[in-house]
Amino acid sequence: MGKVIRDFGKIPDAITVPDLIEVQRASYERFIQAEAASTKRKNIGLEALFREIFPIESYDKTMSLEYLSYELDKPRYTPNECRELRLTYGYPLKIRCRIKRKEADDIAEQVVYLAEIPIMIGGGEFIINGAERVIVNQLHRSPGVDFLIESKEGDRVLHGGRIIPERGSWIEISVTRKDVLIVRIDQSSKIPATLFLRAMSEDYGKIESIIRLFHETKTVSADKLDPTMWSVGPVVDTESGEIIVEAGTQIGDRIGQIERSSIKKLEVIIKLADPLVLNTLAEDDCESHEEALLKLYARLRPGNPPNVEKAKTLFNEKFYDCDRYRLGRVGRFRLNRKFKQNIDESEMTLKPEDFLNTMKYIIGLRNGQGVVDDIDHLGNRRLRTIDELASDEIRKGLLKLRRTVQERMSMKEPSQIERIADLVNSKSVSSSIDYFFGRGELSQVVDQTNSLSQLTHERRLSALGPGGLNRKRAGFEVRDVHISHYGRICPIETPEGTNIGLIASLAIYSKIDEYGFLLTPYRKAEKGKLTGEIEYLRADEEMEVSFAPPSAIKSGTNKLQDGAILALKYGELAQIDSKDINYVDVSSKQIVGISAALIPFLEHDDANRALMGSNMMRQAVPLLKTEAPLVMTGLEESVAQNSSMVVRAASSGTVTAVDAQRIVINDTDIYELEKFVGLNERTCLNQEPIVSVGQKVRKNEIIADGGGITESVLSLGKNVLVAFIPFDGFNFEDAILISEKLVKNDTFTSIHIDEFSVEVRETKLGREEFTRDIPNVSEKMLRNLDESGIVREGTRVDAGDILVGKVSPKSKTELTPEEKLLHAIFGRAGEDVKNDSLEMPSGYNGIVIKTSRFTRKGAGSDEMKKAYKQKMKDYENEMKHRQCTVFKQMIDEISSKIDDVAMVDPTTRQKVGASEDTDVIFEQIQNFDIAWVKPASVREQVQQIADKYMPKIGELAEETKARVERMKHGDELPSGVLEMVKIYVATKRTLSIGDKMAGRHGNKGVIARIMPEEDMPFLEDGTPIDICLNPLGVPSRMNVGQILETHLGWAAKVLGFDAVTPVFAGATEDEIRQLLVESNEYAAKRKKELGEAKKAPPANEIFAQIGSDMKTKLYDGRTGEPFEQTVTIGYIYMMKLHHLVDDKIHARSTGPYSLITQQPLGGKARTGGQRFGEMEVWALEAYGAAYTLQELLTVKSDDIEGRTKIYESMVKGKNTLEAGTPISFDVLCSEIRGLGLNIQLEKKQLGNKGL
Repeated sequence: MGKVIRDFGKIPDAITVPDLIEVQRASYERFIQAEAASTKRKNIGLEALFREIFPIESYDKTMSLEYLSYELDKPRYTPNECRELRLTYGYPLKIRCRIKRKEADDIAEQVVYLAEIPIMIGGGEFIINGAERVIVNQLHRSPGVDFLIESKEGDRVLHGGRIIPERGSWIEISVTRKDVLIVRIDQSSKIPATLFLRAMSEDYGKIESIIRLFHETKTVSADKLDPTMWSVGPVVDTESGEIIVEAGTQIGDRIGQIERSSIKKLEVIIKLADPLVLNTLAEDDCESHEEALLKLYARLRPGNPPNVEKAKTLFNEKFYDCDRYRLGRVGRFRLNRKFKQNIDESEMTLKPEDFLNTMKYIIGLRNGQGVVDDIDHLGNRRLRTIDELASDEIRKGLLKLRRTVQERMSMKEPSQIERIADLVNSKSVSSSIDYFFGRGELSQVVDQTNSLSQLTHERRLSALGPGGLNRKRAGFEVRDVHISHYGRICPIETPEGTNIGLIASLAIYSKIDEYGFLLTPYRKAEKGKLTGEIEYLRADEEMEVSFAPPSAIKSGTNKLQDGAILALKYGELAQIDSKDINYVDVSSKQIVGISAALIPFLEHDDANRALMGSNMMRQAVPLLKTEAPLVMTGLEESVAQNSSMVVRAASSGTVTAVDAQRIVINDTDIYELEKFVGLNERTCLNQEPIVSVGQKVRKNEIIADGGGITESVLSLGKNVLVAFIPFDGFNFEDAILISEKLVKNDTFTSIHIDEFSVEVRETKLGREEFTRDIPNVSEKMLRNLDESGIVREGTRVDAGDILVGKVSPKSKTELTPEEKLLHAIFGRAGEDVKNDSLEMPSGYNGIVIKTSRFTRKGAGSDEMKKAYKQKMKDYENEMKHRQCTVFKQMIDEISSKIDDVAMVDPTTRQKVGASEDTDVIFEQIQNFDIAWVKPASVREQVQQIADKYMPKIGELAEETKARVERMKHGDELPSGVLEMVKIYVATKRTLSIGDKMAGRHGNKGVIARIMPEEDMPFLEDGTPIDICLNPLGVPSRMNVGQILETHLGWAAKVLGFDAVTPVFAGATEDEIRQLLVESNEYAAKRKKELGEAKKAPPANEIFAQIGSDMKTKLYDGRTGEPFEQTVTIGYIYMMKLHHLVDDKIHARSTGPYSLITQQPLGGKARTGGQRFGEMEVWALEAYGAAYTLQELLTVKSDDIEGRTKIYESMVKGKNTLEAGTPISFDVLCSEIRGLGLNIQLEKKQLGNKGL
């Protein structure tokens, strides 16, 4: 960039902005492991799924299907072909299996096709059925154990806990009012917790063994007993066999009985801290492990006859079988962390000690030890990324596959099964993949309005979706900003409306750990100094340590400020001595996400307006002429760098050729640019090269801009001269007044692209066809169609124009010979065909920029087949040329690095690589042999260089072969479709009244008036203002950031620099004030210089002065008089949003009616009418406009007779209104009758009295 940049950042960031789309990319790579060799894949993702489901054994265990590995073949189509043909861009997924039979030794391996698994392109998008989609990461409650307060009754607090697995039954433990610990499995009826504990292990079958787990016991001689002691086991009189004291009860007044009996010693509880376990044991009447299992079985399977074996099997399946109950790595990790236990992480099922520790923790909570969990804390919520979400869905498909394989195995004898493909029905897997990527709740069409919207969509987190929250039931706590969100989730960026707080965005520096918990980086500090280490912490690890903001660092050093610093500890702000600080933030923008970090002076804006600002930047339409902001935050380049709408160099090198269509680096790397391509939101992607021939480029450097990016900087709007001044009420209530200059200069003009398609099918009556020969259509309507009936590129089309001529057969009657002769002479025009052409819909217009025609093999005309062959030939020649270029580079490198080397083709006796004829060199590539190299001593060196280049040539040859093969087979169209034509129409949208505009601070408005340039207010030097905003839009909204931007923008414009002011650490008010003084001095100096040189001032230079009150004098353009008050003026970065008036404006003359109410439908899409609702009726009632009201509620709406009569009176030229009964009244009566009430209308003759 040629401009000077002034950075107002106070504190340098400790680390650079990370890869912003790593979340998506890394997790999907983990899932499919495309780069790894098929036999060397780790046991994660797709590989883990196959290993879990296979081997599949037959029911009688005579044979099994074993899985060996999976293979990902090359995709059949390119991304662009998939977009146009509405296909999915993916790898064909095949699995290598073998059948193992008990009797036979022969084990044959076979490869079976399973499904097509989508490929991730760009930063997280997939092409599914031609549309780009993204899988949003899900934020959900983590598996593991959580403790909470179930209820409070006066001073009593009843605690509870939940063990939540990744899959399987939830176990809820809680304390009842009677002080008994109970368990509920999947919200079933209550059972005592000790009964569940006994069922878990034989070690806990006896009451004594349970008591010893929770209480300190001691064996005491009978003479030292105390009535307050509690017996551990039952106290039995050895002589009579009578039970004196039950196990787990207090000795009390039975002490004498014990002394009189022959009992010498007794195991007792000396001091009972909490009677909870003993109360629970009193409710639990089981005496052994088996009895507990039977009781549990009777609760879970009521009505089934209990049986110990069945009970054991059920319990094992429910809690000890990995397929049905699985805590997952996260659940196990959280249990270990909570209870400080060391169970191995590979142990996925519930262990008795887990449940025991849960009970102990609840007892601890009752006695003031431990803490209850906050379920909204990010230590207890985690992210489910695409690998986990896809695994869950594909597992369902594989389980269906397992069932069908087992059923098919049981239907045939093992010896009869020859092909594995006969066993495997791939439909179940492919349908689950299609569902997840195409229709799943978390699969969304990518928001491609601009580069930023696409990037933030890929970083979005959703609490909704399968297994997540419900929008209707989610309360305030879940949606609210939490202290643990700091540096992990953006506190600002979330939608307005029902989804507020449920959909969030990742903070800039946030990462995800192996368990799915969000991490944020900090600089480590010790004894008041920074150590230079960067540590990533989970939210739960932050509770014990203290954090300071970056402003706590002494400028230019690695030391903290002396004395007490305002810092965070235990989630609270406090003054902490700098020597006790453990960590410091890495950046001032650590707390926010990408969108919010792009708002300059964010710290001066109210949070609600900042939320609107960050959301509206995602709605900004990329403009025809882009311009970088004068006031930036420094993140604009990082966003551009991470965007998938730009072109980046895949490797370093020198640019050898550049034009509007392609960039060539090192003669071999060719980058085709996207020209005027329509995206999901109808916006237009037009990539423009920013490199020149001979320029050196580094790997990953941006070489072409696109999607609202200029010179590798995000540029969503324009810098315009703004005045905060009320102007004759035109900017009342957030309306905006703009100068006609912005329209004339195409400042805010954008291009939008619409796609229209039409298909040709084989019908029962015959085949449809594309033609220019359409019955009953004038020549004028056909003037823009070519001979095959398709509109020519470059044609301007309006609503109703024919885009593609198409005729389809009518029901044919038998033709007489005479009619056949007439048809033979006069062509098809008179034949029984109807016009089925594709016409431009109403409300659309533009210029046709591209037409594409797709044909199934053998379906097109001879001319088309000829053109297709030529296209194939051209492609082969181009790829041949590319292979020859790589080969020549190899020969050049050999010649330059090895002296006296000679290579001659023995068949043609020509020097290798020297010919100008491509065919000759191509022949040499095919036959190349190291034996051609002379002398033999250098062959090894030549081979090393050849090994670098020959694989590239091989790849190009492979690509050519695959593409040509595909071209021979014709296009893959949906079933029944023979041909398809797509027409792309570009529309130029200039700024017009009704368009929505916004700044970056949530200052939005609608254009109310476009004033001539000469009528706009102007400055002292004659410069007219571009936009007038209402000053009342600032104080109540509390987004003062826009005023600071206005002033800094003015200084940047006058002094000719770009300002970078990072959030929370940017330019101060004093600095801006100083810059305005500087700009005044510079303007005065320039004015003087030009005056002395007697030169005309340049049109784009400003000489006006800003006063000490930061305002300036403004003059009315209509009268030339100065305004009474001085006015705040400056440069603001304004954006045009995609709420365009042309898409919303709508009128209806005649149109469809609703069948029941007989009222017009609603909405533009249905050619609807304007609803005259309840409040509008009140307004007319208040005016007493009785006739107008009657007319609106009857003949203009749903009074069928009245409608007909008023039409008749209009035709006859009379002016009468005869209103009848509206149909909606009849509907009301019918509904009342439907409730069983007989309602009748009685008409009375009123005579002369009237009412």
